[in-house]
Order: sequence, then structure tokens, then C-alpha cells
Amino acid sequence: MHVCAIAPPSLLLRLAEAGSESARETLRVSERLRGRRLAVARALREQGVGVPPDRPGVTANSVYDVGGGEESALPGTLVRADGDPPSADTAVNEAHDNAAATLAFYRDEFARESIDGRGLDLVSSVHFGQRYDNAFWTGEQMVYGDGGGGTFVAGALTRSLDVIAHELTHGVTQYTANLVYESQSGALNESFSDVFGILVKQRAGGIDAASSDWLIGEGALDPALGKALRSMLAPGTAFSGDDQPADMDAYVELPADDDPRNDNGGVHVNSGIPNRAFAEAARALGGNAWETVGPVWYAVLTDRLRATAQFADAAAATIAVAGERYGEGSREHDAVRGGWDAVKVVPTPDPR
Repeated sequence: MHVCAIAPPSLLLRLAEAGSESARETLRVSERLRGRRLAVARALREQGVGVPPDRPGVTANSVYDVGGGEESALPGTLVRADGDPPSADTAVNEAHDNAAATLAFYRDEFARESIDGRGLDLVSSVHFGQRYDNAFWTGEQMVYGDGGGGTFVAGALTRSLDVIAHELTHGVTQYTANLVYESQSGALNESFSDVFGILVKQRAGGIDAASSDWLIGEGALDPALGKALRSMLAPGTAFSGDDQPADMDAYVELPADDDPRNDNGGVHVNSGIPNRAFAEAARALGGNAWETVGPVWYAVLTDRLRATAQFADAAAATIAVAGERYGEGSREHDAVRGGWDAVKVVPTPDPR
């Protein structure tokens, strides 16, 4: 399990090379966290934070303040727990309320209790580091930097519902398909987070597939960089230097090594391909994507994929589930197949 962060390393590296001290510091801390994730998880368990609950059906949603500390300070000081009134700290309230909206989405749409499906307590920590320009899921909890260092607008990481839903979905993936975080399986891991990040955003705003901007993190980036972190409908157009391909013809082959320039084999880069497949399928159907293709992607994530699944496996599984759910040759079945056709992914036989 890797520390899964919202900002692609290619963006942070480019800013660091251009002289951004904040980007350099964010990369430094992120690299250290990657090596110490298991130690951080063990420390949290020893403190009894984020442990599986002994009360099925009840999920605690607590927010802590790290106060500018880093991993050794996690989770920080408890500021707001369930039942507490809003805090004077805006970041605390945003982290709490947007996490609650994400949990409500999974509960209401898919009868899923918390990210593990069993009511796991949700822990979030805000004010991590000094102008730390990222947010991430550690495998145990959510962590938010304040931004404002030239990558993200100050406060945007807790304010952006789709960013929070994206990161919490890494937890859902961890407890279901557990997609290996490298190359195509890692790009699918990132894509499923974008899919459910956008669905939470659309449902909260009452936005249908035709009206959606299909942008992840719209307005979160410093305006000098671009409009969003990713465009699901038009990969490669979200910000200056966006390197996401829109189909398999432009797939980026990168080694899955420890060099952040290679992004674990392109997990943030190539996720644009399955992202666009989902967006194209949803737009072909119209209506509310969380009610049409959303349930198909959820069923596949939670029940159909092995940990090393490739794009072709995801294509085959979503096409099969659409056929089972809506009927072979239905509009939904054809739309899902058409989405993968648009990005030139040829499905393998159903991987079950």
C-alpha cells in the first residue's frame, strides 16, 4: 500500500525544478512518508486511532490538528468529533463535512458503511507541514496540507469535495480490489478514485452527466497553473504541462521504480485513459452518472477485479456487469462498450 496523494509528482517536480521551495519540500516529505508509511500506521494503531469499530453500523468521523507538524505528529490534537459543534477552524469543518458527504454517498448509493464496508472510524488530520501542497490517504487516515505554496490555492485541499472523495476512495479500493499501485493496475486505482470523486461532486451539486465539467479539483490549483488537476473528459487539458493521454495510442510507458519522475509506472499519467472511458459512457447515457454507470464501476471495483488488473480487464468487467445489470445490447451495455472503444482499449475475456 502506497501513500496515495492527489497531486501528480510530475507537476510537483516541474514546479520544484522551476524554483518552488514549497514543491521541493512537499516532494521531500512525500518521499519520506513513502518509506515510513508502515511506521506511521503502527503508531496510529498504538494510539487507538482509526481502528476497526466494535459497534457495527456506526462510523465515527473525527478531525485532528497537526499544527504544522509532520508524520511524527500524526494524528495531532482532536478538534472536532461527531456531535461536536462546528469549529472556529474552517479547515477542520471542511474536512469533517466533506468526509461526511463522501461517507453518505457510499452509504446511500451502495449501502456501504464507511470505506471498509464495516463502519471503520474515519480520521482526518489538517494543517500538516508548512504550506504542504498535497493531501493524501496513508492507508489508515486522511491528511491535508494547507496549500498556498504555489501549487494549490490556500485552503483548497479541504474545500474541494471531489479531492476528498478521491482520496477516501483509495481507502475503498484498499479494502476491495486492492489494486497494486503501479503501472496499469495503479492507473486503475487512481481512475476509480477520480470516478467516485466526480460522482460525489455531481450528486452533491445535482449535476447530470451532460452538465458536468468532468474536472477533478476545479479551482484548487494556483490559477497560474491551470483550471484543475485532471479533466476526465479531455485528459491532458487540465493544467499547463498536463501529460495525461486520451487513448491507448498515446499511452506512456514508464518504469515502476522509486524515481518520482516515473510516477510508479505512470499511475497519475495513464489514469486519463480509463477516466475518459467512464466519462464517455456516462455522457452517452445522460442523466445522473451515479445512477447509470456509477453502480457498474462500483460493482467491478468491489467484486470483479484482481489486484493486478489491467485496463483490458477493467473494460471486460464493466462491459460484463453492464450487460448483467441492464441486459445485453441495452443502451447502458452499449454505452460502456463505447466508452472503452473511444479510448482504444480492447477488453479481455471476463476476468472472473
